[in-house]
Amino acid sequence: MSDRYDSQRRLLRSLFDHAVAAVDPAQLLAGRPLPKTAGRVVVVGAGKAAAAMAAALEADWDGPADRLSGLVVTRYGHGVPTRRVEVVEAAHPVPDATGRAAAGRILELAQALEDDDFLVCLISGGGSALLSAPAPGVTLGDKRAVNAALLRSGAPIDEVNCVRKHLSAIKGGRLAAAAHPARVLTYLISDVPGDDPSVIASGPTVPDPTTFADALEVLARHHLDVPSSIRNYLLAGSKRQIPETPKPGAAGFDGDEVVMLATARDALAAATEEARRRGLGTLVLGDAVEGEARDVAAAHAHLAAALADGDTRTARRLTGDGLRSFGGDPRGLDPRDHPVPVPPCVVLSGGETTVTVRGGGRGGRNAEYALALALRLQGRPGVSALACDTDGIDGVEDNAGAVVTPDTLQRSRARGLDPGAALADNDAYGFFATLGDLVVTGPTLTNVNDFRAILVQSP
Repeated sequence: MSDRYDSQRRLLRSLFDHAVAAVDPAQLLAGRPLPKTAGRVVVVGAGKAAAAMAAALEADWDGPADRLSGLVVTRYGHGVPTRRVEVVEAAHPVPDATGRAAAGRILELAQALEDDDFLVCLISGGGSALLSAPAPGVTLGDKRAVNAALLRSGAPIDEVNCVRKHLSAIKGGRLAAAAHPARVLTYLISDVPGDDPSVIASGPTVPDPTTFADALEVLARHHLDVPSSIRNYLLAGSKRQIPETPKPGAAGFDGDEVVMLATARDALAAATEEARRRGLGTLVLGDAVEGEARDVAAAHAHLAAALADGDTRTARRLTGDGLRSFGGDPRGLDPRDHPVPVPPCVVLSGGETTVTVRGGGRGGRNAEYALALALRLQGRPGVSALACDTDGIDGVEDNAGAVVTPDTLQRSRARGLDPGAALADNDAYGFFATLGDLVVTGPTLTNVNDFRAILVQSP
C-alpha cells in the first residue's frame, strides 16, 4: 500500500462509511413500533439485514411478551442477539439445507396465522438465496445447480429472481398468500436496481408479474445448462399444469402494506452531502447502474479522464442523454447533481453490475470494476476510486471491494503482477490483496448494493 495517496483513500472511505450509515437498520426502524392487533404479531424475514432489522423492531415492542415471536434467516456471520425473534444463519449466495429448513419453518408460521394476527416481514438483500423453500418436485440440489449457473452467467438480478420465484414454494408472493387472511406488513431494504418490491429477495410478500414462460426465456437467453428436472418443471408451469405465482390484482393482497425503508439513492444522497461538506463538486450518475463490471468501468474511466483534463464538453456529452450511455439513470435524483463539476470533484454511482465468469480467480463485481477501471485509467494523475458492496461482502469474498490510486498499476508491476491477466482470470481479489488495497469492513448488516466513488483532482 502506498502512503502517497492516504488522504485520497481516507476521503473515499469516509464517503462509503457515510453511505452505509445512512441505511443502517437500527436508524431506519427507530420509532416504527410494531402494529397493535388483537392477535399475535409474528415477525419473519430473510436477508443480510434481517437479524439487525428484527433486533431494532424488538427494541420498540411494548406489548405482551407472549404476543411477539418469529424467525428470520440471515447470512452466516450476520446474526445479532435478539430476545423474541429467533435468528438462523444460513448460506449465501448458494442456498444450503439450513436455509431450506428455516424457510420451511417461516412458511409454516405464516400458514398458522389467524384473521386477527399480523405478519411482519423483514426483507433485505440476499433474502432470495436465504429463503430457499423448493417447490414440490424440485430438490435443493437442483436449486443449487440452477442458482450457481445463474450467478456465473452475468444475468441481471431481475432475471435471476424470475427463475428463483418459479422454483420456490415461498417466493413470488406465496408467503403472503400463505398468511392471508392475516394482514401482512413488509419492510424492505432494497438491493436491486429500480427498487421493485417484486424483485427484492424475489418478492415473497408481493404479487409477481413474471411467469413460468419468462423463467424459461431467461434460461434460453443465457444458454444455461440446468438439470432436466428443472427444465421439465418450468415447462409444466408454462403449460399451466402447475399453479402460477400470485399476480397483480390477486385477491387477498389489498390489506397488505409495503414500506420501503432504504434504497441505494439514500446511500448516494448521504455520500453526496458529505462530499459537498468537504468542498467537492459532485456528479451522481444514478442509483441503478447495471451492465458488465468491466464495461461500466471503461465508460466511467472515460468520464473521469475528461473531468481531470478539464474537457467539460466531452464530460457533458458523456453524461448527456439521461446518463444512460454508460449505464446510468438519474431517475428521481436531484437535478443539481447533474451539472458537470470541475475538479476537485467526486463521481458517485450505485446499482448492481454483473460479472460473466470466464476465469478461475477470486473476486466480486466491485473488485473487478476497480481493476478494470485502473487498467483504463493507466495511472492518470489526480484520479482515485473506491468500489464496494454496501453489505461488506463483495460476491463471496471477505472484502467489501477495493481502492484504486494513480500508482496502482505501477506498484502491481513492481510486485510482478500482470493486471490484464488478473482481469482475464477474474482474479481481482488476488490482485488487490497483494497490493494491500482491498477494503475490508466485515458485515455491515445492511445492503443497498454497489457503491462507487471516483475522486477527480487537478493533475
